[in-house]
Amino acid sequence: MTEAGLTAIVLAGSRAGAADPMAVAAGLSHKALIPIAGKPMITHVLDTLRAVPSIGRILVCIENPAVLDGILPDGVQTMDAAQGPSASVLAAIRDCGTPLLVTTADNPLLRPEWVQFFLDGAEDADIAVGVASEAAVTRDVPGTRRTFIRLSDIAFSGCNLFLFRTPASARVAMLWRKIEKERKHPLRMGWLLGPSILLRFLLKRLGTKNLLARILKLTGAQGKFVFMPDGRAAVDVDKPADLILVRKLMETT
Repeated sequence: MTEAGLTAIVLAGSRAGAADPMAVAAGLSHKALIPIAGKPMITHVLDTLRAVPSIGRILVCIENPAVLDGILPDGVQTMDAAQGPSASVLAAIRDCGTPLLVTTADNPLLRPEWVQFFLDGAEDADIAVGVASEAAVTRDVPGTRRTFIRLSDIAFSGCNLFLFRTPASARVAMLWRKIEKERKHPLRMGWLLGPSILLRFLLKRLGTKNLLARILKLTGAQGKFVFMPDGRAAVDVDKPADLILVRKLMETT
């Protein structure tokens, strides 16, 4: 993927009716505005995306674009956030088409070479997700506490990188929307993928091939996990300890 025709969106909104505790602690309206290394967190993400040659258009998805006045670089546009990340992605696919790169504003360690590695690794899939293995995270960010998805063949953490590469990927976003609506009910979330998948997971017999095969059967879209070369790609800012860690890492790189 080398042509500068790829659209990227940065999810920067807050869930409806729920103030982000990180933003509240910083006295700001949105977590994306928290300063890191002298700039709002989101600016680091935008600088990275602008440095990737294959990205031709960047949109920030947020419910109140006015909070970004004076922050957005020239050429970066905004779009209204929908009710949740999956709904925002579906709206972006509808309005912008595919391929569509999705990341988040709380991902300030993101680097251009990581994004390009991800895009190159996603070329044979309808939908790709960037992840970092537990081994990579432990190696590159020793002592950090991340949430790992433990499958039978590998444990990994998400890197907030998604490529909706073909029109078929919209069906995965629709499935994501259904799962997101049940986010407070883990068993219901698992049931949406099917009882056999849920049982395999509970018995620690669910592997990456099983999971991707199930997504293919449910949506008709070929999925792929792209394992990032640097475990730092899995470090986003979800809690105060993450902010301290990210500031420390940015001071030393």
